[in-house]
Amino acid sequence: MRILRGLRNQAKMFSRGFSRLLVSRRERVARRPASGRTFAALLHADDGNPLVEMALVVPVLMTVMTGLITFAMAFADQVTLTQAVGSAGQYLAQIRTSTTDPCADTYTALKNAAPGLNPAAITMTVTMNGTAHTANSCSGSQTQLIQGGPVTVYASVPCNLEIYKLSFTTACTLAAKVTEYEY
Repeated sequence: MRILRGLRNQAKMFSRGFSRLLVSRRERVARRPASGRTFAALLHADDGNPLVEMALVVPVLMTVMTGLITFAMAFADQVTLTQAVGSAGQYLAQIRTSTTDPCADTYTALKNAAPGLNPAAITMTVTMNGTAHTANSCSGSQTQLIQGGPVTVYASVPCNLEIYKLSFTTACTLAAKVTEYEY
């Protein structure tokens, strides 16, 4: 800070011309009246600069940090949903011969694997033998779970990308899909 102040003062002195270089700052301030000296002292003081800089930088920094945290939370929800859909798909492939309601069992496995997500907001679609079921219950569909056929589990959940009441998108949806094959 002192170096910058010194450079600024040198630039001022050189811009005023060589004739003023001989007169020191103290002599110029001493010739002024008392109110002029106070004004000159205030004009050259840099005591409040860090406070002003902090007041300008902190709100911007806090907004950026809050945005990063919001997007990180959405990304964490996406990872959780992806892992939960994978677990639900594996569970459905394992219970294909012993279940009476494959959609309800898969939805329960999905909810249990994603405790951080709102279970009421999760929309799940199970595709068995080419037939898609979007309800959380598909009792009687266990006949579609043929041996060796693939099962697909697709789930989506709405997300919230709102920072300080400013929404970046109106239709933010996190989704994951997995297809399990039995060999």
